[in-house]
Amino acid sequence: MSTTPLLQVNALSVAFGGIQAVREVSLNVAEGELVTLIGANGAGKTTTLKAITRTLAASRCNGSVHFAGSAIDAVAPHRLPQLGLAMVPEGRGVFTRMTIRENLLMGAYARDDLADIAADIERWFDTFPRLKERQSQLAGTLSGGEQQMLAMARALMSRPRLLLLDEPSMGLAPIMVERIFEVVREVAQQGVTILLVEQNVRQALAISTRGYVMESGRIVLHDTAANLLQDARVVEAYLGG
Repeated sequence: MSTTPLLQVNALSVAFGGIQAVREVSLNVAEGELVTLIGANGAGKTTTLKAITRTLAASRCNGSVHFAGSAIDAVAPHRLPQLGLAMVPEGRGVFTRMTIRENLLMGAYARDDLADIAADIERWFDTFPRLKERQSQLAGTLSGGEQQMLAMARALMSRPRLLLLDEPSMGLAPIMVERIFEVVREVAQQGVTILLVEQNVRQALAISTRGYVMESGRIVLHDTAANLLQDARVVEAYLGG
C-alpha cells in the first residue's frame, strides 16, 4: 500500500451563509484502503463529500483537497471522473428514463475505448447479476436496492481509482443492506479505493480498514476500524452500548 495518500483533505471548512457545516476537517485515504466516515445525521458527512467534489451550491469552502498528488480544488466536477475520482451520491441519482445499459454507458461518457467499455459492462454485470437480468428495463422501475447497485456500477464504469459512496444503504430493506455491503467489499477487493459515508456504523466498520468519526462538522476520532468497533465512545453513541 502506498504511503502517499491517494486522497488528502486538509483543514476543509464549509459554510452556508452564517452556518458553519464543516469545521477544519482533515482526512486521508491511501491507495487500496476502504475508509469509512461515520456520524449522526447532520454531522456534516455528505457536505464533506460534496466539498471534495465541489458539488455544493451556495457555499463557502476553505482548505485544500489533493487527489493523486495534485490539487483538485479548482477542477470542475464533471472532469473528476477523467482524473479517476467518482462519486455515488446520496439518493442514487440514476437516470430514471434510461435503461440500465444506457445508465452504464453514461458512466463511461468520457471514454472512447469501445471494446473495453463493453467488457466493463459485462464485468459489472457479473458483479451485479440483477442488473444483467434487467438490462433493458428503465432504471426508474427498479427497486431502491437495484437502483443503488446501478448507481455504483455506473460510477465504476469510469474506472475510478477512488470511489466516494454516500449512504449506500439508506432506505433499503435489511436483506438488501446486507447485499450492498457485500458488494462494497467485493469492489474494494477488486482494487478500487473507497471512501464510504454511512450511518450503519457496525456494518461500515466491519468492512473498512480505518474510520473517522464526525460530530457537529468536526472529526472527533480516528482509528483503525477494529479499534473503533471496540471504542467505548463509539459503542455508546452508535452501537447501542
